Amino acid sequence: MKDILYKYMSRWTSLNEEDQQAIVDEIHIEEFKKGTVLFKQGDVPTTCYFILKGCVRQYSIDEEGREVTSNFFTEEQAIAVFNHHKPDKSSDYTFTCVEDSVMVVGDLDMEKDMYSKHPQLESMTRRMIEENFSQVQEEFAAFIASSPEVRFKTLLLKRPSLIDRVPQHQLASYLGLTPESLSRIKKRIHQDLR
Repeated sequence: MKDILYKYMSRWTSLNEEDQQAIVDEIHIEEFKKGTVLFKQGDVPTTCYFILKGCVRQYSIDEEGREVTSNFFTEEQAIAVFNHHKPDKSSDYTFTCVEDSVMVVGDLDMEKDMYSKHPQLESMTRRMIEENFSQVQEEFAAFIASSPEVRFKTLLLKRPSLIDRVPQHQLASYLGLTPESLSRIKKRIHQDLR
């Protein structure tokens, strides 16, 4: 797993191998079983994660008691929910492993310590966050403006692995559809490809 981390870091920083090794040696990597809840809606999150392998679902429970999936995090994506803007700092979401997963696990104190020891790590993290934020904004704007069928086609184009990795009812919720509507769209697209 550390090889994946080296490869990822190399894309974002000009740190030499020795500095990268020092960072990787200090990072805590943990395995999580499918179904593990990282934290629940209402919890105050103190830990952040970076996925090396696996898939994590972000969802909330709405007023009617339904689970509403808002995102899936997969390899080379970070989960960091520090709600400093909220008085109680609780999470609006639950994060659950959809697959057995391997992640870098950290907290704010560890992050600050790492930044003081490795100043380039902070600029690397900032570049990663900026790119991720830009991507999220683009995807959200496109999602809002799209029809359900276009949302599914975009998913096929940009994140095709989710189709086989997550349960269809969760995928439907993520796309803002009922499972039945998703089945109809998949069937229609499959027929159009013939």
